[in-house]
Amino acid sequence: MNLTVIIALLANALVALAKSAAAMFTGSASMVAETAHSWADTGNEVFLLIADRRSKRCPDHSHPLGYGREAYVWSMFAALGLFVAGAAVSITHGIQELIDPGEASDFVVAYVVLAVAFVLEGVSFAQAFRQVGREAQAIDRDLLEHALHTSDPTLRAVFAEDAAALLGILIAGGGVALHQVTGSPAPDAIGSILVGVLLGVVAVVLIDRNRRFLVGMEASPMLLDAARTRLAGMAGVSSVGYLHMEFVGPRKVYLVASVDLIGDDVESSVADHLRMLESQLEEDESVVEAVLTVSRPGQPPNPDLDAI
Repeated sequence: MNLTVIIALLANALVALAKSAAAMFTGSASMVAETAHSWADTGNEVFLLIADRRSKRCPDHSHPLGYGREAYVWSMFAALGLFVAGAAVSITHGIQELIDPGEASDFVVAYVVLAVAFVLEGVSFAQAFRQVGREAQAIDRDLLEHALHTSDPTLRAVFAEDAAALLGILIAGGGVALHQVTGSPAPDAIGSILVGVLLGVVAVVLIDRNRRFLVGMEASPMLLDAARTRLAGMAGVSSVGYLHMEFVGPRKVYLVASVDLIGDDVESSVADHLRMLESQLEEDESVVEAVLTVSRPGQPPNPDLDAI
């Protein structure tokens, strides 16, 4: 994951510098918006690197389930930064240009910089696209669906921000071209506003996804079915009753289940059997902790939910 974020960081930093120069030369409102966008993305990648690093710390006495949720905290900061430094600045500048338009020139500089930016952003997006595609294929999920629902917020952020960057460059290019053709600064200013709206939508989506995982996100039905099948097939398990899997970090879950064991062993033997099953489940690197209890024979799955 670090490689995807590092590539995005380097690409955004180079693009931000180039757009800053172009914005000063041209005076284009769309270029100013794109400059704010790229600097916001660059700062966001720093947050995402912190998120990736801090979330991988091992569990300890004070955090028995690990630090995985830190990924959502720092990714939330990144999304808020995109909203404030990217969306708000772009929309505000676009409105100001509509009210009091400035002079714009050197349109060729803007086109060259936007073309270079499109290539660099495309390289970063291609890396994120490949990673999302590999993960989606592994679990038989649609690529865009996986980008939205993955438990890895850094991957989702890079994918969404790079996609928005490519679309933003096209919008900015259209605004600059219409400004040059018509002689009116209005299309350029509107382009700045549209870039801001685009960033605002992406930021709100990312904020909402991180919020969902921070407050406790249940695993998907597909993962629950896979876990239930595995539990039911383990040695000595007759059936599975209650099952709960909650994400506690990127690709990390906390599993709680009740199982009906074959036979009628004494309490100490049952306890040992459950501990053995828990240890086997925790051999999977995605299971941070597993807690199993005994259910009554024939107990329906998730009985508390069935009673609602």
